[in-house]
Amino acid sequence: MLYYARENIDGYLTPGEMKEALKSLFSQLDDPQRVLIIPPDFTRFHSGAGLLTEMAWTLLGDRVKAVLPALGTHFPMSDSERHKMFGRLPKDLVVDHRWREGLAELGRIRGDEMAELSDGRLDYDWPVQINPLLREDWDLILSIGQVVPHEVVGMANFTKNIVVGTGGKEGIDKSHFLGAVCNMEKIMGRADTPVRELFNRGVKRFCRDLPLVYVQTVVQTDDDGKPRMCGLFIGDDKECYSRAASLAQRVNINLLDRAPKKVVVSLDPAEFRSTWLGNKSIYRTRMAIADGGELIVLAPGIRCFGENEDMDGVIRKYGYRGTDAVLKAVEENSDLAENLSVAAHLIHGSSEGRFSIRYCPGELTREEIEGAGFLYGDLAEYSKRYDVSVLKEGWNTNDQGEEIYYISNPALGLWALKEKFEGGIV
Repeated sequence: MLYYARENIDGYLTPGEMKEALKSLFSQLDDPQRVLIIPPDFTRFHSGAGLLTEMAWTLLGDRVKAVLPALGTHFPMSDSERHKMFGRLPKDLVVDHRWREGLAELGRIRGDEMAELSDGRLDYDWPVQINPLLREDWDLILSIGQVVPHEVVGMANFTKNIVVGTGGKEGIDKSHFLGAVCNMEKIMGRADTPVRELFNRGVKRFCRDLPLVYVQTVVQTDDDGKPRMCGLFIGDDKECYSRAASLAQRVNINLLDRAPKKVVVSLDPAEFRSTWLGNKSIYRTRMAIADGGELIVLAPGIRCFGENEDMDGVIRKYGYRGTDAVLKAVEENSDLAENLSVAAHLIHGSSEGRFSIRYCPGELTREEIEGAGFLYGDLAEYSKRYDVSVLKEGWNTNDQGEEIYYISNPALGLWALKEKFEGGIV
């Protein structure tokens, strides 16, 4: 059922409209007394989901018994991040998800179904794993998040928020690898993909007793590069996701008539601390950059590769060296075979030799960056050369006559050459 739908691509939804949307939802429900909220973590700060979470708590009061950020494999949120994300929400309501331990397994998608979804590339089964908190006695589980182009599933959120955001290692590993072997360039920006179908089957088949309602936001950037919520869709089935995905395709996918030779991306240090997240600069621009071109990533907050020590070590060991090298390493090395989400990430983070990637990190050294397969750039030097206070979103020409395509936040969209989107947006 679709409880609420509103879009405004010529402006944006006000906080008052967002609160009225939640009031409308709650008035249509049967007075829920025990409520669990599942918002995104700080990596989706610009989604508007943090404000919606605080509003839901304000409206429901002590009926909100817990807030479980959909961390997936990410770092737990710090106190300052929680405060910035959720405002006055009490700290003791927030529960950290642990993706490596204590998961509840609800069932498995069979190997023959995985073979069907992967066109025969994979034949392992897939577990539907969730945080056990979801299995407690809830009247309402409110899943809040942003629908935006995504490198693994096509468009983020909806059922992904449950089986990845609150999921476990095996499920995350295997689903990420499915996306990698199915070719991310045929997945990104699409509403219906093999990975989305996997997630939807898992939730429909094994989570049908959970009282899930999805609150889906769509955010676009204004002329100054500031994020604005232009759509809000609330429902308990696929319709709210489909409506949100359709709008996100219209406002978040930037189709270019010609391929830029040089793309400069800046990463907010408060949001991007690892290449695990910072590589959105690669994922979201790879279909736009010209053959032989260069991607320059200004990354003052980057201090590591993985979101935990184990993942960081595996990334450092194998590096971003392309699909063939990663698949060979998976076959020959158990540490990578046991970390398929990392293997998928290594595939996603390579240009396959088509263009160069120059990382300009805040803390990682030249040796660390080059050891992982990237080119190194001195942050101070490149920040002076490409001054983000002067650059505007999109095409720029600097004083030396160099043409640059600038992106201030790669997490908010997808950039592609029109001809790269075979068959258009679907």
